[in-house]
Amino acid sequence: MADSDGKSKPWGGRFTESTDAFVEAFTASVGFDQRLYRQDIAGSIAHARMLARVGVLTAAECDEIIAGLEDIRAEIEAGGFDWSVGLEDVHMNIEARLTERIGATGKKLHTGRSRNDQVATDMRLYLREEIDLITAELERLQGGLIDLAEREADTIMPGFTHLQVAMPVTFGHHMLAWFEMLERDRQRLADCRRRVNVMPLGAAAMAGTTYPIDRHYTAELLGFDAPAENSLDAVSDRDFAIEFTSAAALLLMHLSRCSEELILWTSAQFGFIDLPDRFCTGSSIMPQKKNPDVPELVRGKTGRVNGHLIGLLTLMKGQPLAYNKDNQEDKEPLFDTVDTVRGCLRVFADMIPAIEPKRERLRAAALEGFSTATDLADYLVRKGLPFRDAHEVVGRAVRLGLEQGRDLSQLSLEQLQQFSGIIEQDVFDVLTLEGSIASRDHIGGTAPAQVRAAAQRARERLSR
Repeated sequence: MADSDGKSKPWGGRFTESTDAFVEAFTASVGFDQRLYRQDIAGSIAHARMLARVGVLTAAECDEIIAGLEDIRAEIEAGGFDWSVGLEDVHMNIEARLTERIGATGKKLHTGRSRNDQVATDMRLYLREEIDLITAELERLQGGLIDLAEREADTIMPGFTHLQVAMPVTFGHHMLAWFEMLERDRQRLADCRRRVNVMPLGAAAMAGTTYPIDRHYTAELLGFDAPAENSLDAVSDRDFAIEFTSAAALLLMHLSRCSEELILWTSAQFGFIDLPDRFCTGSSIMPQKKNPDVPELVRGKTGRVNGHLIGLLTLMKGQPLAYNKDNQEDKEPLFDTVDTVRGCLRVFADMIPAIEPKRERLRAAALEGFSTATDLADYLVRKGLPFRDAHEVVGRAVRLGLEQGRDLSQLSLEQLQQFSGIIEQDVFDVLTLEGSIASRDHIGGTAPAQVRAAAQRARERLSR
């Protein structure tokens, strides 16, 4: 390979002295951007084919370059490639190795392009592939939520607002709420992918090239929807990375909310669910402990991705057109965001189907906190009482229940009638947990049959 000594660099023709050793290490990106090798080689192969198509390369030169690049890819994947900090980045390392393998023909590969449009293309190819992998994990998690919702469609639990008991729901209905959060994330990723899938290659450094390149052909070879329209924007745009990181931050925020509920539900104070031991850890000092480390760590990693989003926004906010060296700082936060999101989704997709709700405890908790009070108010309204008057009546009944340590359903008919004479025996049809849930028969209702129907609709949406 070419060494790193000053003027031997690919761009060293106008320089009179070697790069300072610390500056060389400080400005190099090969330590982290080498993960783009597959995308870089794929982009180079497409570029070579396009150059041959328009007559810049001969067919023989094109074949020689492609064979050399494929050999380099195999060399990298076998662990035998010698990455050089002196060659700065993944692009120059591969190009230098290509020239070393096939000679002067390798030097022709860079005709009509720059590292500016090359790296932007590599990143879009990389992110497009990662979005597809992330979406697959997300859909696996959503499928697990649907299965759990169907399995627990009859399991009654308390619903909360302000973390106070509000109204009874079913565990299945609650799981489908998580599904809806993630469905929006899935839609955002799909929308983001469309903007990722635009090809910068051909913009060269920032103003195109004098060679008769065929950008549409290259875009077709690489599976892009279209080439970028403006060369200045093509090489300097990092909106696609910011947009993805924004979608990732929203997704992690949703997983963090789910994590918080799982953490609460596994506590002795709630005792709503069990998580299998394989997703938990113990304490080095307290023998009884079973800690929900997986959801806790996902909750913690959310801050990490939020930080990457702010970092990328700050990176870009003051840059003039076109490309600037600042943009080298886009890769590490993007790569870490991708790795973090994929890891969190994978562990959640494994864990969620294994949740074991404690049905009796959930039911008992739904009986605490007068969760059917709103149903009693609605009952009175259906009997002709204005809602504000009904609210007052139920509030007084709740106060009596508090004084006697009884739920509304445990008060006698005579006790309830002292607050309103229109209350009859049928009131107990709505004061039971089953009656409360069954009475809410609107779309998205919480009755078991409605939960199963909603789960089926969710499954159909997921398959589209």
